Amino acid sequence: MALTSTPAHRIRAITTAVPPRVFENDRDAVDFSRQEVDAVVKMVGVRRRHLADEAVCSSDLCLPAARDVLKALGWEPPTVDGLIMVTQSPDFFQPSTACVVQRDLGLSDRCASFDIGLGCSGYTYGLWMAGMMLNSGGFRRILLLHGETPTRFCDPADRSVGLLFGDAGSATAIEATDAVSTRPWWFSLHTDGVGYGDLIIPAGGFRDRFSTDRRKHFLHMNGANIMNFTLRRVPPLITDTLAAAGMTAAEVDYFIMHQSNQFIMRHLARKCSIDPAKVPFTLEDYGNTGGPSVPLTITQGRLKRPSDRPLTLLMLAYGVGLSWASALVDLPPNTRLNHLVLEPRDAAAS
Repeated sequence: MALTSTPAHRIRAITTAVPPRVFENDRDAVDFSRQEVDAVVKMVGVRRRHLADEAVCSSDLCLPAARDVLKALGWEPPTVDGLIMVTQSPDFFQPSTACVVQRDLGLSDRCASFDIGLGCSGYTYGLWMAGMMLNSGGFRRILLLHGETPTRFCDPADRSVGLLFGDAGSATAIEATDAVSTRPWWFSLHTDGVGYGDLIIPAGGFRDRFSTDRRKHFLHMNGANIMNFTLRRVPPLITDTLAAAGMTAAEVDYFIMHQSNQFIMRHLARKCSIDPAKVPFTLEDYGNTGGPSVPLTITQGRLKRPSDRPLTLLMLAYGVGLSWASALVDLPPNTRLNHLVLEPRDAAAS
């Protein structure tokens, strides 16, 4: 079990961004009966989603969020030392999307820039990597971007995924701090590739590059297996992370869960004796946006933030891979949180 801690650094800002097009499940779904739509809304909790157009990539959603963060903090591009781009819907196979974003943001050629190809668990892994980079010396400012466009590879007529997913991007600015009194960040990172086929796009990679079966180029999900995996893996993830940090659930202000399914999330809260008020939801308005659902829930989950102390957040992310991870961090009271609904020209011209 990869359970580890890093000295805390400061999350200075988080901005999330979604495309302008809104898809109302009960109004716009044409491949399902009203009864099927109502059943999805009742169980999963997704009423509407923001969908990217065909010309919009993950980088197009992350770039406006990154520019917003840089401008708000007054960070000049040459002062950013590292750029982490987390995505499983990259612009290209080659080069890495981080290289394209580094160019578009005007960052220095001394900025270490790279992709992390993780999905649902990617934001927590990205925070861990950012913490490791800042602790290694030579890095002071890191931009962590996580963007996904899962609706681009979902068959809208597939009953297992057609009404669930939305698209989103995010940018998180993290800065090194020399303070020794702040609580360490704690992480628990896990993988079980035995279940790789439970959430998969079978074709398009080099294993099956040009399959003539159109269905293989869309996302396939074994919902029952994913649900069982989540209910089995997440409770020990919570217990182990809190035990390692020497904390109790009562000391956590919010449990920021990957927005997968409201039935699963509520079941997890009951099973782990978590106060439901500590589990914010954004599924109703944004759907399952993959890994960016974690920062999206921080900016849009209506968190109550005291002015005199940080918020203690336990982020819990789980899904494709199969992969699951936690991040226990403090969010300073002056961390800037912002959310953008992009104009059509912004997303297309990013």
